[in-house]
Amino acid sequence: MVTLSPSPEPMPHQQRRIAESFGTDATRYDRTRPHYPRALADAVLDGLDGRRVLDVGIGTGLSALPFRAAGADVVGIEVDERMAEVARSKGFVVETARFEEWDPAGRTFDAVIAGQTWHWVDPDTGARQAARVVRPGGRIALFWNAAEPEPAVASAFARVYRDVDTGLPFTPFATSATTGQDRFLEPAEAGLLRTGDFAPPERLQLAWTATITRQAWLDQVPTNGGHHLIPADQLTLLLNGLGAVVDAHGGTFTMRYTTHATVARRL
Repeated sequence: MVTLSPSPEPMPHQQRRIAESFGTDATRYDRTRPHYPRALADAVLDGLDGRRVLDVGIGTGLSALPFRAAGADVVGIEVDERMAEVARSKGFVVETARFEEWDPAGRTFDAVIAGQTWHWVDPDTGARQAARVVRPGGRIALFWNAAEPEPAVASAFARVYRDVDTGLPFTPFATSATTGQDRFLEPAEAGLLRTGDFAPPERLQLAWTATITRQAWLDQVPTNGGHHLIPADQLTLLLNGLGAVVDAHGGTFTMRYTTHATVARRL
């Protein structure tokens, strides 16, 4: 999974070319990206008075699916119309806007969620906007999937990225995706606390594994953040190199996924 460099690089939400690029191939994104565990939705919704949920950065609807399966009525906000159309095709109501500028028109929700997107939202403006729309006693849940290939594969992937001139402001797999989640979680939590409207956040982790084939991996890689900006010839070199790594490990590899969530109650 693509990770972003720490300071002094710009914060993710300031990198708008990447933040608003995921719809370049929305159907591929929807086909290849990992989903989220139903247990997460059950934990977030547990004990709430209602099940009306706002999904910030709903994308193609992957983050909303387990919440709908748990009985929630989900409304989505999405900056990219191409992504929004895929989510609408699954039956979700989606409004196109940046969350920081979106007008809720007086609506409130039992929960606000964001899957793999809150780092693209200004942590302070986003938190204030969330405080406007989460009902007292409701929750905000911000979560990310961290993908960690088996160690030999991860280090080989990182070498490929170093050898190819991708122009990316980060080197995927150079550091542990799981241990690096604090760079997403900490700014998000600090923004929520600065509003004075949320209780101290609590963290959840849910883990699982998957066997990834060469074809499936090379299908997913171009959907990762910033990869659509890689020149075509360099992207071909990158994919060839990553494919060679998977081939050298027998054509498949084990991916360890961990969903990291921070959940805060609206005071």
